[in-house]
Amino acid sequence: MSTLFISDIHLSEARPDMTAALLHFLQQEAPGADALYVLGDLFEFWIGDDDPNPLHQEVADAFLALSRRGVPLYFIHGNRDFLLGQDFARRAGMTLLPDPCIIDLYGTRTLLSHGDLLCTRDLGYQKFRRITQLGWLRWIFLRLPLARRRKIAGKLRGQSQQQNAYKAQAIMDVTPQAVDEMLRQHGCRLMIHGHTHRPAIHDVTLDGRAARRIVLGDWFEQGSILICTPGGQRLEQRSLPSAPQPMD
Repeated sequence: MSTLFISDIHLSEARPDMTAALLHFLQQEAPGADALYVLGDLFEFWIGDDDPNPLHQEVADAFLALSRRGVPLYFIHGNRDFLLGQDFARRAGMTLLPDPCIIDLYGTRTLLSHGDLLCTRDLGYQKFRRITQLGWLRWIFLRLPLARRRKIAGKLRGQSQQQNAYKAQAIMDVTPQAVDEMLRQHGCRLMIHGHTHRPAIHDVTLDGRAARRIVLGDWFEQGSILICTPGGQRLEQRSLPSAPQPMD
């Protein structure tokens, strides 16, 4: 009996090793789980459900196969794939959830989030996030030609990487006060999120009572999986497959 959580896989054609690791996880480890939650940034970027990228269909097929084996699948949008829509969710057998979201995890009221909402010291990013949530802007973007959308996404990724190179690490991490406020607001003592790529289990005290915040890791150098059971939670890592060696 276990519930699984992953995030920040950042799938792209440039990293077939990460795709292979995820597919192995979905085919060999996830079957039999009570549920699987993907807490955002499944893909490196997403320009619309109508993008015919073969990688997207391969991943959707793998999730759908898991769903058909009786494992409920849930997805919270990340900052890279916030445009992922109902069409892809149906193809993958997933249910889209709001951010934040509350679930009952073996009797524990648990708060789930991608995690970027908690990085309140990064004022520039929070402004960008508010803009991307505008429904009319999303409507316009998704009706642009695919080539145009792809070009815009590439430009935004480049700008983000350049800006992050100059930001202090503390700015891009969660703000403790934001964590406390969100836990209080939703009446939770357990929070699970990704986004910061800093896997850890933080045991803290909130208003005189024990609380826990679990941060999921990315899949750049190894797979990161949170396994929750009625007895507790543990973070585990999985090796990525080695790249094929060139022939002599």
